[in-house]
Amino acid sequence: MREFEKNIRKVEPYVPGEQPQQKVIKLNTNENPYPPAPGVVKALKEMNTDRLRLYPDPSSGALTKELSEFYHVDTSQVFVGVGSDDVLSMCFLTFFNSEKPVIFPDITYSFYKVWADLYRIPYECPRLDENFRLVKEDYYRENGGVIFPNPNAPTALYEELSVVEDIISHNRDVIVIVDEAYIDFAGRSALKLIEKYDNLIVVQTFSKARSMAGMRIGYAISNPTLIKYLNDAKYSFNSYTMNQAAQLCGVEAVRDKAYFEENIRKIIEVREWAKGELRELGFRFTDSKANFIFATHPDYDAKELFEALKAEGIYVRFWGSERIEQYMRITVGTKEEMKAMFSFLRKYMSI
Repeated sequence: MREFEKNIRKVEPYVPGEQPQQKVIKLNTNENPYPPAPGVVKALKEMNTDRLRLYPDPSSGALTKELSEFYHVDTSQVFVGVGSDDVLSMCFLTFFNSEKPVIFPDITYSFYKVWADLYRIPYECPRLDENFRLVKEDYYRENGGVIFPNPNAPTALYEELSVVEDIISHNRDVIVIVDEAYIDFAGRSALKLIEKYDNLIVVQTFSKARSMAGMRIGYAISNPTLIKYLNDAKYSFNSYTMNQAAQLCGVEAVRDKAYFEENIRKIIEVREWAKGELRELGFRFTDSKANFIFATHPDYDAKELFEALKAEGIYVRFWGSERIEQYMRITVGTKEEMKAMFSFLRKYMSI
């Protein structure tokens, strides 16, 4: 090792899902199969490109205002970032600075470990139970903060608000972050608890239900004090994080509530139909409340199925990690895309 290498921060990075450039059926990264709201397309076409020579609004004021009105909170309660990954990273940097370990599940969004390692934050990962459910009592221990997704990824399981509140109520001395990337396909949001618990931060995204993964828009909602701390950290790091186009399109995406709700309805409808198709093929899966299904088959190796699908131009997600080595995560695509996948699986299984 050369001398300067001793002082380089080395981390094991997050591995994103494949983004094939050729035309495939892409069911591996939980993107929305439908286009963004019509207003988004219109905004891009009519955008005043002369404004691109100017810095964007560092506060993302118009988008913050639109989100505050949509969720019936004050603008001082909203923090906007470049995708929820940016927001969550800023939360780790800002709030998890204790010598005590941060707690998150052993099977969850794998970026949590990356941020913890990057910022040198100690952490512990209580095991999900045999049904991949949170064990709320495991979060009663002393800690430096708590974070978990609801619904969880990759398990797709939604925990009722009573379970979420129980965990928050047992951790009043630390920050609790509920990562709700998939909440729009599930049930009640923890946003209902913001006024009751001053240590709660809820993080959501435009990448899933709003069909804007390519725009990178995420946000946190909390009380004004915690949002101020986030903004202080952001302005110490990079003031101009969100570009002009993203801010403009984000506003239009929030405004079209009817389109947003219709897309969610279609995805849930296809999801529930797909569960029936998987069941007929002999798959077992968790009761998904997200826009993906976490499935395994007792008679087929998950990696072999993954490779066979990929060879057919159908991409799903496979990890081969401990405890989930026989599971695949299948994004809910259009009904046509899902039918193509099932047609291949029936042929592959000779059904």
